[in-house]
Amino acid sequence: MANIFDLFKQISKSDSSSSMPVEYIIVGLGNPGTQYANTRHNAGFIAIDALADKYSVKIDRAKYKALTADAVIGGKRVLLMKPQTFMNLSGEAVGEAARFYKIDASHIIVLSDDISLDVGKLRVRRKGSAGGHNGLRSINEHIGSEEYPRIKIGVGQKPHPNYDLADWVLSSFSSDEQKKLSEQNNTVADGIEKILLGDIDGAMQLCNKK
Repeated sequence: MANIFDLFKQISKSDSSSSMPVEYIIVGLGNPGTQYANTRHNAGFIAIDALADKYSVKIDRAKYKALTADAVIGGKRVLLMKPQTFMNLSGEAVGEAARFYKIDASHIIVLSDDISLDVGKLRVRRKGSAGGHNGLRSINEHIGSEEYPRIKIGVGQKPHPNYDLADWVLSSFSSDEQKKLSEQNNTVADGIEKILLGDIDGAMQLCNKK
């Protein structure tokens, strides 16, 4: 049980962080609703929920067409976001928050699923096109830029070429795949910290090496 001095320290830390300006937005992409909770397209939601757990915050405040939370990571005050607009309109939420906080595209970090990577694999990119991902495409349109870092989370390729892509990304992870996703959560968090500290090359070396 925490003593009174520990509680004062926690209150002081909370007060000081709330007075800091939001410097970064970290967005996990996915679809709202319990029916999508464990699907491949929700890898971004899964990763950002794990990040929130690591920093002892809950992403439960409705704002900017999203569920949000404030956190301090790597000494930076960040806004964690889970857009509630469904994947294809994710940019509406991101654009609204970015305009409110006057956040440049380079200070928006996006966590998204990637079917070209095996489950458990990560890929950090400094910038880039949507690559056929509708959530990234929507963000590009609403912030008017592709110049933002993203961490791509592998969800596995379609079982065979004729398998419908929509059916695949909306299919659920197996228990073994869930374990692989869970094992990469710390790496995702460490990669985000490096990006926040301006070391995106270090984030790429860390996350892309396996």
